[in-house]
Amino acid sequence: MTALVGLMVIELPSRTLRLCDGGFFVWDGNTYLSEDATFGTVQSIDALTEGAGDEIPALQVTFIPASTAAAGDLSQPGFQRSRVRLYIGKFDPATGLIIGTPELHFDGQIDRTKLTSGRGSRTLEMDIVSSAERLFMRNEGNSLNPTWHKSIWPGELGHDNATN
Repeated sequence: MTALVGLMVIELPSRTLRLCDGGFFVWDGNTYLSEDATFGTVQSIDALTEGAGDEIPALQVTFIPASTAAAGDLSQPGFQRSRVRLYIGKFDPATGLIIGTPELHFDGQIDRTKLTSGRGSRTLEMDIVSSAERLFMRNEGNSLNPTWHKSIWPGELGHDNATN
């Protein structure tokens, strides 16, 4: 008999966070915990959405942070674009050991966070977008024009007569 486990890796500038959806697991020499001193626990992970047109796949993870101060720490601008990976794996409930290699289901980056506080509750929503988001970023200067083309291939005149 086997069961499923979700494993999440968040590569922050200061450290790498490894979370799982219950208990603890060891995979590939790393320990995944269900709770972190700062991030707290994962409350929910919204269904992965597929992008169409100029939209890209996205994921929203809701954390229950350890404190309001911790939630503020999690919303640092320096964390934006930190890499996030979500794996789904199988494990043996009798031994707690991962079976085989978990499958990578999402590879993205932190886009934004939103703290919501209420009476006796506090959640931090983290929007994570696909790494393909970088394809939508305008990279000034890297375009199909003669100047940029010659900066890469000096003396090549292939773009000199191109228009538009």
